[in-house]
Amino acid sequence: MAQWYQMTQLFQCLSHETVNDLYPSTFPIDLRHFLADWIEQQIWEDFEPGKTELETRAKYQLDQVINLLQKISDHNSSIVDKMKLRQISKTLAYFQTRPLDFGILVRDILRKEHYLLSNSHSQISCPQYQQKPTAPEITMDQLVNKVLEIQDIRQRIHVLQEELNLDQENFEAMAPQGSVAQNGLSPSSEDQKNLRICIQQKEYNLHSMAMTRIQLLQECVQRLEQYQLDIISKLKTWCYEQHKAAIGHPFDDNLHPLQAGFEQLLEINAKLRQEVYLVGDLTNVGLTEKLNSLLTDLVQSSLVIEKQPPQVIKTQSKFSASVRYLFGDKIAPGKPAVLKVQIINELQARGLGQGGLPGDNVGELMNHTAILEHNTTTKSTSAAFRNMSIKKIKRAERKGSECVTEEKFALLFSGEIHVTGCDNPYSIHVISVPIVVIVHGSQDINAMATVLWDCAFAEPDRMLFMVPERVPWRQMCNMLNVKFMSEVNTQHSLNDYNLLFLAQKIFDKHDICDFSNMFVSWSQFNKETLPGRAFTFWQWFEGVMELTKKHLHSYWSDRLIFGFIGKQHLHVILKDRPGGTFLLRFSDSEIGAITIAYVAVSENGVAKVQNIMPFSKKDLEISGLGNRIIDINYLTYLYPNIPKNVFKKYYIGPPKPAASGYIPVQLVTVAQPSEMNGSSNQNMMAQPLNNSVDSNPTLSPGSMMPQYPVNCQPDPIYMNPESILNDQDPFDITDSGKMDLGDLVDFPF
Repeated sequence: MAQWYQMTQLFQCLSHETVNDLYPSTFPIDLRHFLADWIEQQIWEDFEPGKTELETRAKYQLDQVINLLQKISDHNSSIVDKMKLRQISKTLAYFQTRPLDFGILVRDILRKEHYLLSNSHSQISCPQYQQKPTAPEITMDQLVNKVLEIQDIRQRIHVLQEELNLDQENFEAMAPQGSVAQNGLSPSSEDQKNLRICIQQKEYNLHSMAMTRIQLLQECVQRLEQYQLDIISKLKTWCYEQHKAAIGHPFDDNLHPLQAGFEQLLEINAKLRQEVYLVGDLTNVGLTEKLNSLLTDLVQSSLVIEKQPPQVIKTQSKFSASVRYLFGDKIAPGKPAVLKVQIINELQARGLGQGGLPGDNVGELMNHTAILEHNTTTKSTSAAFRNMSIKKIKRAERKGSECVTEEKFALLFSGEIHVTGCDNPYSIHVISVPIVVIVHGSQDINAMATVLWDCAFAEPDRMLFMVPERVPWRQMCNMLNVKFMSEVNTQHSLNDYNLLFLAQKIFDKHDICDFSNMFVSWSQFNKETLPGRAFTFWQWFEGVMELTKKHLHSYWSDRLIFGFIGKQHLHVILKDRPGGTFLLRFSDSEIGAITIAYVAVSENGVAKVQNIMPFSKKDLEISGLGNRIIDINYLTYLYPNIPKNVFKKYYIGPPKPAASGYIPVQLVTVAQPSEMNGSSNQNMMAQPLNNSVDSNPTLSPGSMMPQYPVNCQPDPIYMNPESILNDQDPFDITDSGKMDLGDLVDFPF
């Protein structure tokens, strides 16, 4: 097919007239395309005008062409292709009475193709064309067609062998030349000669077909191996992308195309093993051993973890996982496949390829067995482990400053399976993504850092658990961006300003430079605390993600939060803005907090950038960010010039009056500028219910006194709490008996 592949590249440089002359109506280009492989494997150069002794061979090859077209048509799902193939078969009927002309026609076409290819550089102006003997892409349809062709040749050999046996018997029954037959007549020497030629031709055809059969078997085994390598590579890619999905990369978890490929390969392997067995002693090229080896590799790759276990697992906590068998229902009846799970450490995982499964248990796992069961609805076979739990774990000796949250384990799923159509059982196993085992919830954040580093920076086909100690910043910022968007569930990504600040923070550099080629180490990510802080970079970043996910998702998605920005850059962009301009940024000094930076103008007209004390998750649970921004009167425009009213849709109004008769209150945020008390802080004060978004009274920042409606008298005890303490008559609990319960009728409880 190499010649046809090169011709398809050359067609773009040929005129329509040249192509039409090359492939006449009696041999259309579609025929050349559909049977490209088979045509190039046959011998056509022997056909010459007048060589009538080759007509039988030409007739055989013509019949093969028609039969192959019929088989391809039967297995082709395209109606258009079916019609084309049937029309070509009818056209070839023209050669049934003159098969030698057909052989000569094919010979001439192949010669012309070879001539065009040989002279493509000198005679054809086609700078894009480069003659490369590149092998065409292997497809499953080609494999199926090849197997059908082998089966067809086997059947033809059987028929031809029977005809040859009859001819030989008839020839032997003829009396030798010069003798008298039983009927008293001498047999015609011409009849003997014709029969001898016929026998010789059939013997030649039989030998030629047998050799073609062996060649096709060898080619099919090679193609099977290539396609199997390709589909196993696709499965590895699927597993790698599944691993990457832990940090938010897109992932298509559909395994049905891969299962279809595995099932087809298993079926083709079985058919080829049958054909090789039927060939018997005609071949001694190790095809049986090769097919058995391919089958073993295929079966051992047929187990895949469809649902991975959580990568951070707390002891005594339930978790689940599921494993899928990619051969569907191809399990021998009466022999169920039982899978078991065990925990393995890094050393055991790396020793899996050296034969045998680990014998030592590094952890005690509960509910660790399941049976592969077939689902007729989804046509999938899976084993579900629904209630697993790690009872205890045995840790390895730690190296240097390594902590328990840096130690990685894995779950090993293994079992023995009897595949339909195979005599012997196969031992199969599959290993999960790395997991970190913790014993307390406080270890979760550091354990997640280990998992993220592994997911983001593990190379395909790596040595198990192996990750680089440091990575380029461009890879790190890509991971942070993908993880942030995935965790917050937003389409709004981190911008260049955000990523610049993150680089400045992790490298402890406050100048603006190109960080893309600088390397970030694991220690910088989650071992060393940030300068002047009591937390690591990851602990701080994770706190921001958690805050945004739970309390600021809409604000971030609506692009109202500037996010990550340093104070130095903050002053640069706000210094020329009018008073009251503000922006929202994540706190640099606290974990999981957001602050408001705004331009404050003093009485003498001096502008200064102020930062309100950060709001934590607890603060935002008490009162949302929208309410707090609306409450602070001197905030006017969100940077660069968005009116503050954009936050009205997030404002939660006062509660409805309670039926109990109590006067409800509403908490209002009041920020005290530094001009008043020399520092920036925030207070929460009670506010009457008639306070609205559009009529927020100017309150004394230091006041904590609630305001009452006009018809409501203030509580004298509240107005002067010392009055009760200065009473001359001390309170006596025994006097409570003198109280009249009627006095309490109008008092609401």
